[in-house]
Amino acid sequence: MSVFSDLPLVIEPAALAERLDAPELILVDLTSAARYAEGHIPGARFVDPKQTQLGQPPAPGLLPSRENLEALFGALGHRPEAVYVVYDDEGGGWAGRFIWLLDVIGHRHYHYLNGGLHAWLAENRPLSQEVPPAVASSVPLTLHEQPTATREYLQTRLGAADLAIWDARSPQEYRGEKVLAARGGHVPGAINFEWTAGMDPARAMRIRTDIAQQLQSLGITPDKEIITHCQTHHRSGFTYLVAKALGYPRVKGYAGSWGEWGNMADTPIEQ
Repeated sequence: MSVFSDLPLVIEPAALAERLDAPELILVDLTSAARYAEGHIPGARFVDPKQTQLGQPPAPGLLPSRENLEALFGALGHRPEAVYVVYDDEGGGWAGRFIWLLDVIGHRHYHYLNGGLHAWLAENRPLSQEVPPAVASSVPLTLHEQPTATREYLQTRLGAADLAIWDARSPQEYRGEKVLAARGGHVPGAINFEWTAGMDPARAMRIRTDIAQQLQSLGITPDKEIITHCQTHHRSGFTYLVAKALGYPRVKGYAGSWGEWGNMADTPIEQ
């Protein structure tokens, strides 16, 4: 049995520190190349956040190609028994997107370091500049559709009583005052709760302790299917992570996000 088996999805720095030498651990750093070089959690492997996205307009947030994912996970030493712990330095956006990728490839053994690098540093825990040995390989992966909402799927679900669309963008984007696509506004019926509102700056960017009550008050409830998005499914990586951590049984990320929806000529929009 893994030393991580009894831990929740969201773990604290102390729990990770006790398990840094676990043979099943793959520790993933999603900060930046410069930040990683300056110092990272010992044993962490750097993943450029850009590798988690397709990166092509008009919807750069779409899933990378299978070949690129197989190369990415091969370089991390992916294996069935691996337990991933992921972190970033922004409160969980890129880390949450990586957890979505793990769901896409059908790998369920993962944890998020609550607060990421901020929380680790706030407890004066050590950093390292040592880079783990490279793993030069590619691994065959099976991609699963369930974690992802396509534009077509979302359109078929609009207006459903058991659907909550969680828009993680800023209120200005939601209202159509800040336009980052051909059209501004929001998906009809979407509920706006900006991703950073789910973080607690006073606790080193950890997930706020009253997040469940906040979502309940907005109607983002566990009895509904949650489809979350932002502009490129980066900010909504955090909201996807939060819903999963709260145990919501039906959670999907709309990878196309507003980059796709707002650039289509015929998608319905509210302002």
